[in-house]
Amino acid sequence: MHFLDQRIEFPDVSKATHDGLLAVGGDLSPERLLHAYSRGIFPWFEEGEAILWWSPDPRFVLFPNELKVSKSMKQLLKTSKFQITINEQFEQVISHCANIKRDGQAGTWITSEMKTSYLKLHELGYATSVEVWEGDELVGGLYGIDLKNGMFCGESMFALKSNASKYGFISFIQQSNFKLIDCQIHTPHLESLGAKLIPRQEFISFL
Repeated sequence: MHFLDQRIEFPDVSKATHDGLLAVGGDLSPERLLHAYSRGIFPWFEEGEAILWWSPDPRFVLFPNELKVSKSMKQLLKTSKFQITINEQFEQVISHCANIKRDGQAGTWITSEMKTSYLKLHELGYATSVEVWEGDELVGGLYGIDLKNGMFCGESMFALKSNASKYGFISFIQQSNFKLIDCQIHTPHLESLGAKLIPRQEFISFL
């Protein structure tokens, strides 16, 4: 196991454990976070834990040209039931993502320290939020990291109304020019939208 110090560097991702854990420690400075994401590494830990850095193999990704939109979602998108904005309420979006109840999870991995760090990344133009509105009410959204190289690293999403987050995600992907969406860890929800597992080395080659 590799323990990080103040130097902004990581071991090669091939050194990760079987489940993808690569390193422990360090900090969540914008410099370290961008350095990590650009090398296929992301932080994931809970409040009170040391910072854990991951690079799983295989990696769960979505190629936008393979996005699957169900007939019911196509109909919903045509109705313009929701309205989409970009980067208008980043702090609200990440707070909702942190607070939303999720099946099988007792708490949240979006710690107060992580929220502060991603707000800094947002101010620097690297962290992007998508807001889903029903009238004047924020009912869904998502956020992630735009690496400025054609890749978007999705971090989390939330929905207060049925299909709101899916509506926002699909709309965002269809309107963007990203070549690859990093979904990090497998979820049935994203698999239903076309995400799939690819070898880590293939993922790294896209970076």
